[in-house]
Amino acid sequence: MAGDDVTRTLAAMGPRLRGVRERRGVTLAAVSGATGISPSTLSRIETGRRKPTLEVVLRLAKEYGVSLDELAGTAPAPEAAPEAEPRGAAPHSFGNDKAVLPLTRYVGGLHAHKHVLPAVVEPPGRPRQVSHEGYEWLCVLYGRLWVALGDQDLVLTAGDVVEFDTRIPHGVANAGSTGPVEYLIMFGPQGERLRQRALQPPGAHR
Repeated sequence: MAGDDVTRTLAAMGPRLRGVRERRGVTLAAVSGATGISPSTLSRIETGRRKPTLEVVLRLAKEYGVSLDELAGTAPAPEAAPEAEPRGAAPHSFGNDKAVLPLTRYVGGLHAHKHVLPAVVEPPGRPRQVSHEGYEWLCVLYGRLWVALGDQDLVLTAGDVVEFDTRIPHGVANAGSTGPVEYLIMFGPQGERLRQRALQPPGAHR
């Protein structure tokens, strides 16, 4: 594997580790207690501020019950069906639960991911909440997303946007029973926020 490939793989591993931890509904403190890795180190790895060592990856893979290939995004793709869908960038799947597609490959700074929550027969209980350092911007592309933010409950639909400090306990779930939910996340691990820039209409300075 070339140096650039290694860098991209390590950069994408943080969001995968965060996704599999959230899917299991465990906190950084709980993972720290089980693995001996400090919560601050786990947080920095998940947010791309620190590259994980092989020892750390092995511990986390064992704790989460996933393979190294899954965490690295190098697991073999399933065999194509006779009438396969058009080839594209398939998201990394966590079993029958959330799938995460990292859209940024660098370490540090703002990170973007696309998340897909599968269809549900009926809405689940209130989403399990987590909290950590950072700031998040979330936009729903398709479906109905249940966002539990502190003691507030929001149901977002396509085109709805919410932004929040991730130190506030938060969690998400599919709020509908008609299909999956797709949404985008922009995450600033050090509290970075998106900046709106308004363009002046033509002739505004005349």
